[in-house]
Amino acid sequence: QKTYLKSICLQYQLYLLLNSHCFCLLKNGMGLIIFFLCAYVPKTEAGHCKWAEVLKDLEKIKASKDIDVSLYTANTDEDVKCQEPVIRCFFLETEVIIQECRIKNCSETLDILNIWKNGNASLENKKLNSTTSAKCKECEEYEEKKFTEFIQSFVKVIQRDCK
Repeated sequence: QKTYLKSICLQYQLYLLLNSHCFCLLKNGMGLIIFFLCAYVPKTEAGHCKWAEVLKDLEKIKASKDIDVSLYTANTDEDVKCQEPVIRCFFLETEVIIQECRIKNCSETLDILNIWKNGNASLENKKLNSTTSAKCKECEEYEEKKFTEFIQSFVKVIQRDCK
């Protein structure tokens, strides 16, 4: 019990120390400027791809033997203007993989769910341009391919979007 009391006393002293330093910084103009710059300047990483987590999960599942399904697979050489509908198509097809994995109890189910969640979270922010999508193929217009070919194409399309 003494250790617990010492811990509380130490935490309180640290709290007082940090609290006083923060308020000292905020009292002068330069401290305020630094605070606002740190708080409001968005963090950017050079070469960061919004699909980085999706790519990691795709690498994990690409060698799966549990998944035996044919999926609509968009062409990797589609027009650049159709990049977003193509990506949407790939993420739609991951729902089919999820259903397949639930039936077969795949070991990669969580990775596939992560792909689907991360993809939908990124795509939700962007509404699809109706004039662009009218010129592009519907997902069901693409050829059905085996899972391994689907994943290879998916990775290529995502990597192209990251450049």
